Amino acid sequence: MNIQGLQKLTLLDYPGQVACTVFTGGCNFRCPFCHNGQLAISPRLSPAITEEDLVAFLRKRSSILDGVCITGGEPLLQPDLEEVLKKIRDLGFLIKLDTNGSFPDRLSHLIRAGLVDYVAMDIKNSPKRYRETAGLPQEYDLQPVRESAACLMSGVIACEFRTTVVREYHRPQDIEDIGHWIRGAKRYFLQPFRDSENVINKGLHAPDAEEMAALLDRLLPLIPTAKIRGE
Repeated sequence: MNIQGLQKLTLLDYPGQVACTVFTGGCNFRCPFCHNGQLAISPRLSPAITEEDLVAFLRKRSSILDGVCITGGEPLLQPDLEEVLKKIRDLGFLIKLDTNGSFPDRLSHLIRAGLVDYVAMDIKNSPKRYRETAGLPQEYDLQPVRESAACLMSGVIACEFRTTVVREYHRPQDIEDIGHWIRGAKRYFLQPFRDSENVINKGLHAPDAEEMAALLDRLLPLIPTAKIRGE
């Protein structure tokens, strides 16, 4: 597996668990606001960390860590992801998977195989503006993303949905349309864009606190449990 980074300890990435985060290289989306732009566009051809090194690290941290977060890039692009998850599971760890939802068959397979305990799926925008927001061509078929969202909405696994809000890409009506799409989701978070040197497109802006609160107000009639992450 193309592992390009390892955060050895996080109290934030896996809700309620002490975890580490594994970053995989490569992504099929080109979200302009992606803060892992280098991982998405031009990951190194060879892994920065081998699977053997990851397993050795996890063995040493088995008494400290509860779980492992697998993020990217897009982890479901990795052809040997299932084998790595099996190794992690054999060590007794909980597993959280971050995904953009574009590979519903792979996602559902891992869930059925019992290799994932928690899934966080990005909802880039309302369906009408999805391609623009995810940096995708006009001919991109949104059906796989819809299928992944429907799978998670069915309650087969603990999950959350989340939207990174960028002033240039998200209008109040867009957020409301997302609310109609995943109406009743148990966990949905709005998180303000955070600029960094690795962002794919420069010059983007985060909504201020007042704007974020107004967006949340548009959501609450549809998703009463929606929250702003970071508050």
